[in-house]
Amino acid sequence: MHIRLTPLASALRSVLLGLTLTATGSLAQAATVSTQSQSQSFTIAPASLDQVLGSFGQQAGVMIAVDSALTTGVQSNGLNGQFVVADGLEQLLAPVGLQAISEGAGYRVIAKPSLGDGPLQLQSTQVTSNQLGTITEGSGSYTPGTIATATRMVLSPRETPQSISVITRQHMDDFGLNAIDDVMRHTPGITVSTFDSERTNYYARGFSVENFQYDGIPTLRNSAYSSGQTLSDMAIYDRVEVLKGATGLLTGAGAPGATINLIRKKPTRDFKASVELGAGSWDNYRSQVDVSGPLTDSGNVRGRAVAAYQDKHSFMERYERKTGVYFGTLEADLSDDTLLTVGFDYQNNDPRSSGWSGSRPLFDRNGERIDVKRSYNNGAKWSRWEQTTQSVFSTLEHSFDNGWVGKAQLTHQINSYDAPLGSVMDGPFPATGLSSVYANKFTGNTRTDAADAYFSGPFSLGGREHELVIGASASSAHWKGKDYGNPTFVNGNKVIDFWNFDGEIPEPDWGAPTQYNDTTTRQTASYFTVRFNLTDELNLLLGSRIANYKLTGDYQSSETGRVVPYVGVTYDLNDNFTAYASYSYIFMPQTYNRDRENKVLEPDEGKNYEVGIKGEFYDGRLNTSLAYFEVHEDNRAEPDAEYNAAPTNPSILYASIGTKAKAKGFEAELSGELAPGWQAQAGYTHKIIRDSQDEKISTWEPQDQLSAFTSYKFKGPLDRLTIGGGARWQSRSWQNIYNRTKAQYQEFSQDAYWVVDAMARYQVTDNLSTTLNVNNLFDKKYYTNIGFYNTAYYGDPRNVMLNTRWEF
Repeated sequence: MHIRLTPLASALRSVLLGLTLTATGSLAQAATVSTQSQSQSFTIAPASLDQVLGSFGQQAGVMIAVDSALTTGVQSNGLNGQFVVADGLEQLLAPVGLQAISEGAGYRVIAKPSLGDGPLQLQSTQVTSNQLGTITEGSGSYTPGTIATATRMVLSPRETPQSISVITRQHMDDFGLNAIDDVMRHTPGITVSTFDSERTNYYARGFSVENFQYDGIPTLRNSAYSSGQTLSDMAIYDRVEVLKGATGLLTGAGAPGATINLIRKKPTRDFKASVELGAGSWDNYRSQVDVSGPLTDSGNVRGRAVAAYQDKHSFMERYERKTGVYFGTLEADLSDDTLLTVGFDYQNNDPRSSGWSGSRPLFDRNGERIDVKRSYNNGAKWSRWEQTTQSVFSTLEHSFDNGWVGKAQLTHQINSYDAPLGSVMDGPFPATGLSSVYANKFTGNTRTDAADAYFSGPFSLGGREHELVIGASASSAHWKGKDYGNPTFVNGNKVIDFWNFDGEIPEPDWGAPTQYNDTTTRQTASYFTVRFNLTDELNLLLGSRIANYKLTGDYQSSETGRVVPYVGVTYDLNDNFTAYASYSYIFMPQTYNRDRENKVLEPDEGKNYEVGIKGEFYDGRLNTSLAYFEVHEDNRAEPDAEYNAAPTNPSILYASIGTKAKAKGFEAELSGELAPGWQAQAGYTHKIIRDSQDEKISTWEPQDQLSAFTSYKFKGPLDRLTIGGGARWQSRSWQNIYNRTKAQYQEFSQDAYWVVDAMARYQVTDNLSTTLNVNNLFDKKYYTNIGFYNTAYYGDPRNVMLNTRWEF
């Protein structure tokens, strides 16, 4: 018997296996016949039937096809013991009125024919997936089932007429992706640029990623005064969805690169708990506890609590960051059709010896290029950028008898920062090797309140059934901050030995604030999306958002009645492939992008076009996509390199200029199950962005990127072992940097490079596992940023992490 592989999976097979799994594919095929007829040991915890069947398929080494309509909301008690495959499936499916029939190399799940006159009885159900899409925890998969980030409709990736990448819980667990920076490095088409030890920026399709969502509720980050979003710990999240292109339909004001949607973990109907302990390179220690389950005998109230703590040093001298994460959530079935969810999350990031504006300058005082060791840290010992994020949230969902669902969400979030900073920003005088420490202090917080409510459901028109979403949202973000830009050093001495800087310099007296920040951003909107089922193969999506935007306080700006349209179309070519096209509008007021005169730039506006083809195989367990995109943009913010090399206005340390731009390129992606036990996520991106003079811009983001990450769980005698690995490659990138000493621009480049990772996990007992991750296996030396205030920052050298997990 032969395991089916799609043509694309077959083509990629040798490439992916060449990374880490040269021979495992053939072993999996050879083992399929024997494993189905032999008794095997199964250990599958209670969960949703979808998740349990996914785990069963992995452990048994067989494909299991199932219509999600049969399993949605159905819970399973799991499976423990010795069974042949057919008997194990019978044990799982019979109690819920389903059965499995043999089909090719695997099985298909169908409804068991009724023997009487009564209707088919299933186990008790719950509100469907809280309208955010399919939970990935426990699925064992690198691809999602359904998503709702693009349109509010719960659709499969194939049905969504826009590119979207999802990093699932399994992917995060396999590769130890404990921070959002790690997740973004594994996301196809995303460039991670590290400004300094606490600030990171992400780029997609040539644009900075400014939009974050939490369970679908949008928020704009304060990228100038970093306050938590890019330090998010992954302990509390089920998955991270990255929607490529403009997303104004649901986000309102939004940049055209991408939107990052972090979906929180949900309580489970059955008790489950885990404890994790990890240790790694540079005194990196981490602990995590996760407990979930029913709080009443009937299970109508469920809770989940997660706590994580990490004390992480670095390859950079003196640097340390302590991170504490706490999360709690409750779900209550108010009735058979109504679900209430409340919760909170809290994260504090407390660093020491923070670098500021890179980790080392590029020029000496004569304007000559210098190089320093990779471990060099330009931060003083007292320098730190503490960031705290705390949120409370609630959701109410109700399912109506006619198939409609109503949902309302409320979120209150506080992002705060306390940053007394001191670093060596200028290179040394060649004759003496001396330089000086530049210091500034920033404190403040942003309080955001957001509400969103909508109705979603089917309606009939022209003899066919269609879908409609109609809703409204409102948000207010109030930012207050103080800058202390005139510190006084002891005896006025801030001179240091550049080449031997050990961070030892007294913290200055910060004095009185030199600048106050007080800005409020308010947005209100109404929106709709309709999906017309024109034929069995053709679907048309139309949507629009009528947005109001108002900026008050230190800066003034307003937009009223701005219409943000969305059009998408999908056409099913056959059972596996769907062609699609979409158009969306760009509207992004530039609150924090200012010119050298401290004037806010005009709103970033434009159009986003995308066409492509998506593939779905093995009933959604493997998804593929190929897309071509174009982005036409006005008032794009680009760095004012000449001014930023030597800022002259204390109230504007980093200036931008507005320009027109056009980006175009294509993306290819694959995610999911290539064969039983073999998961993969791979992607290739090519893009070029030019300004109105046809000059390339955003050149630090590489034109070409390739990533591939995969894992394989062995069968038979090695069934407790999972191995995997991956690599990411990018083409040459560069920056034109203004050398103020020589009064000229100079090009700095990063040559093309590969970074290779590896992992292995061993299931010691049914409840105990240990995972080893090795990152940057070949210790590649490369920059993750060049040019930010004429500084540079290195990528992490080779490092390891060993994690042990107990489940009970």
